[in-house]
Amino acid sequence: MILSIDRLIDDAKCYEVVREIRWSNGVKCPHCGSLDINKRGFRQKQPHRQRYLCKSCYYPFDDLSGTILAGHHQPLRIWILCLYLMGLNLSNLQIAQELNLNKDDVQAMTTQLRTGIVKKNQSSTSTAPSNVMRSMWWLDIKATRLPSGTRGVKVAGDGSKATEGGVL
Repeated sequence: MILSIDRLIDDAKCYEVVREIRWSNGVKCPHCGSLDINKRGFRQKQPHRQRYLCKSCYYPFDDLSGTILAGHHQPLRIWILCLYLMGLNLSNLQIAQELNLNKDDVQAMTTQLRTGIVKKNQSSTSTAPSNVMRSMWWLDIKATRLPSGTRGVKVAGDGSKATEGGVL
């Protein structure tokens, strides 16, 4: 039996982690900033992707609205795995083979992820982020700064050991 890496991670856990990181201080409307939000169930095609409605401005949004991961046909777990494999310095062709994707799709995904990381770096402020955001920040940086051939235990920006072998 051949086990594909994309079967080792599930969508439910990916969305749970996104919600913990993105909404650590409560769900906030990306349009008006209100915390007065109603949950509106889950998306039909992505059953773990929570939908919301702002009670203040009636703006509908979901877990990925306003992020670089919104509006794509690939499942969230594929994006997370792509980021992980980028952190291992795999080429786009190797990532495509690991995830059983078209190399052109992987090129578009890695370009978008790198662009989002650069924008995040440029827009960062000098204020200290929360522990959750600090860990997410490290995950973003890690994907672009590992030396070629580096695998296994990664070292976080503060010199402490990070999770062994992975992003999640």
